[in-house]
Amino acid sequence: MAFRGPKVWLWRWRRNPLKRRADAVEAWVLLAAWALTALAGVLAGLTTAGTVEQGMARERVEWRPAVALLTEQAPGTTDSRTGTSTGASVWAKVRWSARDGSAHTGQARVRPGSGVGTPVTVWTDPQGRLVTKPATPSEARSRAALVGGLAGMCAASVPFIAGRALRNRLESRRIDQWGYEWARFGPLWGGRTTG
Repeated sequence: MAFRGPKVWLWRWRRNPLKRRADAVEAWVLLAAWALTALAGVLAGLTTAGTVEQGMARERVEWRPAVALLTEQAPGTTDSRTGTSTGASVWAKVRWSARDGSAHTGQARVRPGSGVGTPVTVWTDPQGRLVTKPATPSEARSRAALVGGLAGMCAASVPFIAGRALRNRLESRRIDQWGYEWARFGPLWGGRTTG
């Protein structure tokens, strides 16, 4: 392993007589890529998290519980001694009235073995369509944080990958330039040895 010497902070931006224009360009590309990566990630994450949380808050305000009645016998059985269901909830057909009084039917989760006419609480949107139970404020915050974090990482990956690609292109160009210069000046540095 080669000896590297002490670590020098901000070495890419220090003055150096051996520093070429390509080195300076690479330093600024690297700085810009990191700045854009951080900025894009934070802005996209915060914006997405805020939008998701606002949408879930609107759902909590607009969606309302309604009482629906089973229109058919629910599949499954109940324990005859305790009167409780013997499994997880099942899907069954239910009927309910929207706020405007119009009748609606659909599928909802109910206890297995529930009979026709059994009341079930369902959640509806302003048009009377079935929806899931809205998220609580703490659930909304955690979902918004998760979605915002994912959106931030995805947005940050774009300038990061673009910066890496540009840096790789600059490096291959610099290596080609070194090869050209070596081919041009290498033979001038001394005689050839023959063996």
